[in-house]
Amino acid sequence: MDVSSQNSKVFFQQMTKAEQQAFLQELKSDYRQILIDYFTTDKTLKEKIDKFINAVFCANIPVPQIIEIHMELIDEFSKQLKLEGRSDETLLDYRLTLIDILAHLCELYRRSLLK
Repeated sequence: MDVSSQNSKVFFQQMTKAEQQAFLQELKSDYRQILIDYFTTDKTLKEKIDKFINAVFCANIPVPQIIEIHMELIDEFSKQLKLEGRSDETLLDYRLTLIDILAHLCELYRRSLLK
């Protein structure tokens, strides 16, 4: 299931469990790429963030679900770094990514209320 082509009239809560899982996996994959690219000079990062925010907004994904995705990915990265014998201290910086995503989402909600 491609998040970008998701029908915006189908809210997350109306999806079947299988559709919800597939949708969340796609969101998680998109968010993983955002995390990986966040502190780089990737010119497509803004586009990736916008795509992610629009998918979350259109599907009416609850904010705690976004936080859960973030925490799961950070935990996965932390485990990988520990396996490699490296410090996971730098992962604290990725709180900025979550704040940025939530700020974009809040702005989208704010604009939708003004219409």
